[in-house]
Amino acid sequence: MKRFGYALAAMMLAGGCFAEDADEGAALYLDHCATCHGLDLDGKGPMAGVLTIKPTELRALAQDNDGTFPLVRVIKRIDGRDPLVSHGSPMPVYGRFFEGFDVTMKTSSGQPVMTSKPVSDLVAYLKSKQQ
Repeated sequence: MKRFGYALAAMMLAGGCFAEDADEGAALYLDHCATCHGLDLDGKGPMAGVLTIKPTELRALAQDNDGTFPLVRVIKRIDGRDPLVSHGSPMPVYGRFFEGFDVTMKTSSGQPVMTSKPVSDLVAYLKSKQQ
């Protein structure tokens, strides 16, 4: 039993070993993001008109970053480490919905970035929709 406890603790300290799930990310996107960013990720959701800063077209994140998906910037924008005041409060407005198991994502250079499982799923969905 002690070995199991040590193994579980080691896995948790390692940041989890859960793969991103774009399908789960799509569901999160529809529930929490599409109202502003639009069903087509075009930045033209029904609430876009009332925001001070217009929502980003999420399909062009890589294109607008020299062809590389800006993984760290996107994670930090979603999980609140890079707040965006046009949302009325730091992102995400739905904070508790994006909490979960800690996971590690890797940048294109292999740098690890810690975030939650729901955020990694949402990021996987956004990456899958790049033009």
